[in-house]
Amino acid sequence: MSIGNSPEDERPFEDPSEEVPFSIGRALREARITAGLTVDDVSTATRVRIAIVHAIEADDFAPCGGDVYARGHIRTLARAVHLDPAPLIERYDATHGGRPAPTAPAPLFEAERIRPERRGPNWTAAMVAAIVAVIGFVGFTAVKGGDDGGSKEQVAEGGTPAASATASPTPKTEKPVDQKPEPSDSAIAAAPQDKVTVQVSATDGRSWISAKDHNGRLLFDGLLKQGDSKTFQDSEKINLVLGDAGAIDLFVNGKKIEDDFRPGAVERLTYTKGDPQAG
Repeated sequence: MSIGNSPEDERPFEDPSEEVPFSIGRALREARITAGLTVDDVSTATRVRIAIVHAIEADDFAPCGGDVYARGHIRTLARAVHLDPAPLIERYDATHGGRPAPTAPAPLFEAERIRPERRGPNWTAAMVAAIVAVIGFVGFTAVKGGDDGGSKEQVAEGGTPAASATASPTPKTEKPVDQKPEPSDSAIAAAPQDKVTVQVSATDGRSWISAKDHNGRLLFDGLLKQGDSKTFQDSEKINLVLGDAGAIDLFVNGKKIEDDFRPGAVERLTYTKGDPQAG
């Protein structure tokens, strides 16, 4: 099948007289065609490689690399084509032996308690501590005596220690700290008029985002988690692909786009300097 073909060209010839068994790949493929999506659209929105999408639609799960990855791919593709993944996962477990049984925990062995060996008093440490205490006491007494002698000498010479003690030092003037205001979301409103500025915010969930400039150069291709935001700018236009448009808020040239995007819908949009208007 050519990737460039429309979803309608992929519908196979069906004989109504034959009863077709339930197939995970067939269900995903028919849901994708009904949604008007190509394999390339689904791969872009889910980040599942095109070869794996083709293999799953043909009920070949070997390229997934194991049961855990196969179940994950089935869930991701089902959500992308607006299909409930639960029946598909149940069918996969029924045809591939079900989920693996949990591994029994290893037996726990109680560590042998070792009775501590009784030791005699450490006389060496006691003697060292006593010597240190004596030296400290002698040093403290010497310092204390020197301070008293100095005070007496000042009084004898007619000094006024009380007056000098009460004198307050000159307070130091602290320079105010410059506080730089944090940039706010409204800063996009000051976007230059000779460029197109697009801000993408994942406010209601997470979504895959792809953004390109007017030359087709890729600016961003990845997952925006809920609360994340990205801003793109170009001299002519910005091309967007939203994997889950219902989770996204768009601001174009400082104005919010009020299009009613459906949750889970894949949207391809283009915005220029004259917008906002859906591309």
